[in-house]
Amino acid sequence: MTSTQSTTDSLPRRIATRLRTGGKIYGILGLLVMICAYTAIASDRFLLVGNVENLVHRTALFGILSIGAALVIITGGIDLSIGSVVCLVGVLLPYLLVEHQWSVPVAVTTVLALSLGVGLVHGLLVTKLRLQPFVVTLCGLLFYRGLARGITNDQSQGFGLEFKGLRSIATGRLPIFGEAEGAFHLPATTLVLIIFAIVAAVFLNKTIYGRYLLALGNNPEAAKYSGINTDRMVLLAYAVCSTLAGFGGMLFVLDINAAQPSDFGNFYELYAIAAAVLGGCSLRGGEGSILGVVIGAAVMVVLSNTINLVHPKYQNIEFAIIGAVILAGAIVDELVRRWLAVRRAARQSEKP
Repeated sequence: MTSTQSTTDSLPRRIATRLRTGGKIYGILGLLVMICAYTAIASDRFLLVGNVENLVHRTALFGILSIGAALVIITGGIDLSIGSVVCLVGVLLPYLLVEHQWSVPVAVTTVLALSLGVGLVHGLLVTKLRLQPFVVTLCGLLFYRGLARGITNDQSQGFGLEFKGLRSIATGRLPIFGEAEGAFHLPATTLVLIIFAIVAAVFLNKTIYGRYLLALGNNPEAAKYSGINTDRMVLLAYAVCSTLAGFGGMLFVLDINAAQPSDFGNFYELYAIAAAVLGGCSLRGGEGSILGVVIGAAVMVVLSNTINLVHPKYQNIEFAIIGAVILAGAIVDELVRRWLAVRRAARQSEKP
């Protein structure tokens, strides 16, 4: 089969994938609207300016993590170490700045370089030693948090009253409807998310490397035989994921000004994976939308806010709800896959 024939044969599949992904985006957007409407009716605090600003801010923080998780999931992999990378960077940044008096540029560069190195190690273990991503990143989940606790002697780290300029990256607010008290201010982290989301969307949808990434997730063997350097694409996905996790960890600690190594970033990988799955990423790989992932992150944040405002007695089972959301996404993905397989088989049988 020639490359032209291959491209032509795969066109209907690509169109079907785009339609399915688009449908998932509309579906998750509808879910977000319904949750917001329900919470606004059930709680008079939901639409308060302070709460809305906080929701936008939290969506930006978790959205950054979710974009990285999505790129790995698109390759057919998984990264369970995101929360621990958030922890490692979150405690190391104030540790280096406050305890060891490092300069801001050197400290920031160091923690981000460390995050990149983590992703490169994950990618090399997966591609060169052929270890399962689940095993590699599960070990990372344990190792990086243990490393953070060991380096800091399990002591909480923070900036105190210092580094206000640096912290404004995460705590800053930009006036949208005037400076008056009570007016809505856009969190600075939202601009960071927008930049990352645009870059990721352009990469995934408008560059040949993005198409390589999607092809790898759809059929790794076919992608390899078509000349795609699949190892390089996997390496890239894990490197970006860990770097964004590190950047997110930096923003989280700059925001709250404290990081306890034993629990900082706990289960953040669940939020990131759930947002990616809700946003249209198939756990089998080959599908994903950055816009959908951001909306998925918003759903997770608003859902948590709904539980706190409307059903506070259910706060203890928040993670159970997140687990149920991930399971529901996986079930829907499997049902859709089977339905499409049946339709494809039926069309093939109708051909003369």
